[in-house]
Order: sequence, then structure tokens, then C-alpha cells
Amino acid sequence: MAFLDTNENFLVKVTVALRALGHDVLTSQEAGQANQAIADAEVLRFATAQGRALLTINRRDFIRLHRLSPVHAGIVVCTQDPDTKGQAERIHEAIRAGDSLIGQLVRVHRPSE
Repeated sequence: MAFLDTNENFLVKVTVALRALGHDVLTSQEAGQANQAIADAEVLRFATAQGRALLTINRRDFIRLHRLSPVHAGIVVCTQDPDTKGQAERIHEAIRAGDSLIGQLVRVHRPSE
């Protein structure tokens, strides 16, 4: 099980599926951080302070933040995928593949068609 925090652009259906797979997922809405235009660096700081890896589809900005400061609880970047259950399963497998998410950048891609 992983402790995850989603930024506000992440699909709730994937969050629900990840919870069904046993992960503890906090959404930006649940954290009271939705619709506030919070800077990406602050979103990452919040997740790190909570001991949660950040789960996002905002790949470019969070890959940049990882390169600037790899001190965080983990970043999982995903491509947008209409197959929400499949996406949750790929995230689950990617998280299980490593020992710890701390300081890690994990990329989860939509399968080629």
C-alpha cells in the first residue's frame, strides 16, 4: 500500500480504483486545496509534508520539479487514459515494483494502441 496525494487534475475514478487496490489516496478536494490555483511546487511540498507521493497527469511540470529538487515523498506522473481501471492497475504495479517512493520519479504510460 502507498500513501498518495492527487493534484486537482487527476481523475476521481482512478482514485477510487486505487483505493479498491488498497492504497490510501487523498484528493486535492478532500485536502481543501481544489480550485485555488496553488502553485505546483506548493502542491508537491504539501504532499511531501503529509508523507504522500504525488500522483499527477501534469508530467512536464512535476518532472521539472523533481529535477530541481529530488527531496520529496515521491512523484508518480501518468499519461491521461480513458481506461481508468487499467490506469489504476498500471499505477499499482509501478508502485509495487519499487522498494520506496521517497525521492523517486515514477512514470506510468498509457499502453500503445
